[in-house]
Order: sequence, then C-alpha cells, then structure tokens
Amino acid sequence: MMRKIHLILAASIFMLAAAFNINHTSGSKIGDKASDFSLKNVDGNMVSLADYKNAKGFIVIFTCNHCPFSQAYEQRIIELHQKYESKGYPVIAINPNDKDREPEDSYENMQKLAKEKSYPFVYLYDETQEIAKAYGATRTPHVFILQKSKKGNLVKYIGAIDDNYEDATAAQQKYVEQAVDALLAGKSISINQTKAIGCGIKWKKKPTE
Repeated sequence: MMRKIHLILAASIFMLAAAFNINHTSGSKIGDKASDFSLKNVDGNMVSLADYKNAKGFIVIFTCNHCPFSQAYEQRIIELHQKYESKGYPVIAINPNDKDREPEDSYENMQKLAKEKSYPFVYLYDETQEIAKAYGATRTPHVFILQKSKKGNLVKYIGAIDDNYEDATAAQQKYVEQAVDALLAGKSISINQTKAIGCGIKWKKKPTE
C-alpha cells in the first residue's frame, strides 16, 4: 500500500513538473555517437562499453534504488536483460544520483540491492554525474538504446521503457522492446523518442546552495 501511495505522489510531482515544461535540451540526440565510460560496478570492477566485444548494442538505463518509478520498473529491467542480453543487447544500469542528497542511492546500498534482487546485469555508479550529463539523462529510469556501428555506439532510442509504469501487463506500447526488435531485424524504429517518466535525478548541490 505504501509503495502505491509513493508512486501516486511521485506521479503527481512529475505531472506538475511537466505542466511547467521542465526539460533539458543538452545531451545525446538520436543519431549521435554516445560517450563511452569507465564506471564502478557493484562487484568493484570498472566497466566500459568497450568491454562488451560481442555486443551489437546496449540498453543503457539510468536508474536508482529509491525512486518509486525505478522500483516499479525493476522487474521489467531484469526481464529486458534476460530477453536481450543473449541477442547482443545487454542492459547497462547506471545510478546517477548524489548520495548526499539521497543516501538510499549510495554505492553501498546499490551493492545491497543488487545482491538482494540478484541483478543479472551490471549496476554502475556515476559518482561524478558526468555520464548522466553527457547522455542528457534527467530522470530515473531514463533509457538510451545504443547500436554499435563503424562510427561508434549510435543513439537509436531515448525515453521511457513502456507506456504504463503502474502495470506491466497493461502496457500498450513497449517502447524499448519494439526498438530493440526493430534493430535486430534491421528495420527502422517506429517510435525512437518518448518522454521519460520517473523521478528527477538528484544532482549534486552547487557550492552556493
């Protein structure tokens, strides 16, 4: 019950922000070459996209521990990795939140959650928040689907996982699945950009704040 109440409250806050047209225009656009990175995984190892020699692309998802939307999508993120990792599109989960603003999203708590939920994917900590800014992530969860090419990892989809955060079985548009299926079939993506639904990223406070 409390989790549902948190979701409702979070949704209300999101809709209020949307009403004031709060958005960011910086970061990756469709067709851009995505930045690679070297971020610490929950197992202590550093991970970069270049490590995945046999991957055809990536489902990069900025997510976190505390956000009700990330919690609502947690099982779906696990299932995306289970469905597409063997086909060449692994999930790369990245937590961009500042631990001082949201202690639940600390590296130690990331490790605990990943172990508790048996995450089958890497869960990386963007401690400096440079990668989230480079990609243009603003919410958790926020998805960027990348496709490997001779030019690098190109951004092919940006946005939400699907069109129903409350109930996976009621989703009419499974944006991420549709996009990856299209890429695997060598077809164009019919919907390559949607509005990410989730909690705002907890950016580090500026020295004057």
